[in-house]
Amino acid sequence: MDLGKIPQLKNTNSDNFFLLSGPCAIEGEEMAMRIAEKIVSITDKLQIPYVFKGSFKKANRSRVDSFTGIGDEKALKILRKVSETFGVPTVTDIHEASDANKAATYVDILQIPAFLVRQTDLVVAAAKTGKTVNLKKGQFMSPESMQHAVTKVKDSGNTQVMVTDRGTMFGYQDMVVDFRGIPTMKAFAPVVLDVTHSLQQPNQASGVTGGKPELIETIARAGIATGVDGIFMETHFDPANAKSDGANMLPLDRLEKLLTNLVAIRQTITQL
Repeated sequence: MDLGKIPQLKNTNSDNFFLLSGPCAIEGEEMAMRIAEKIVSITDKLQIPYVFKGSFKKANRSRVDSFTGIGDEKALKILRKVSETFGVPTVTDIHEASDANKAATYVDILQIPAFLVRQTDLVVAAAKTGKTVNLKKGQFMSPESMQHAVTKVKDSGNTQVMVTDRGTMFGYQDMVVDFRGIPTMKAFAPVVLDVTHSLQQPNQASGVTGGKPELIETIARAGIATGVDGIFMETHFDPANAKSDGANMLPLDRLEKLLTNLVAIRQTITQL
């Protein structure tokens, strides 16, 4: 993927990994701007190409009373404001083919959720917008099988596609990352490692997904060591009170130290 073709992406000449990071969901303008401002200051300092992440709606919820969003247009306008204010591109998930053109008006990258990555109509609709497409690897899919999802995007006339590994189901309530899949998937697309969703513990009896955020740095370090092109990481200044996926998000005040360590690992590897 030619990162230079993503509008507004800074630091594309650096040897660093790129970063997709932000809150799980857009909860409001103040929180989105606050998180974006902090991450932009860190990534500018560390010369990390950066994309702000935020879901404009959450369609995959365990319970009907779970938070799904503040309204599609309202959230998408906040994503656009983040981009215009800080000069960074943005990424958001889409869940239906009809979401593709709507979201593409506001953001630079369309993300296909892991549970939906086999939905041909959805993948093709995203590809035909001409926006970069981020395909989340299904928790139930092998690394090799993701080549078919990539091919759907390319056969639709769009070469701007990447794959994000977000772990594989291990039993009913745990996820594991098979790092053998990183080089496999890099053979057909740039690969991103989602270090926070990989630590989810889904299917809890409470209907609220759990997680192991204490292992975020472990998974991130391993990803850089195995040669991922990008890191995906959800973060929030108050994860305990986040309205979605708070159990596996990184506290925002811990982000700079983690990214500093990852940059050091990346620099060591590129010198070998």
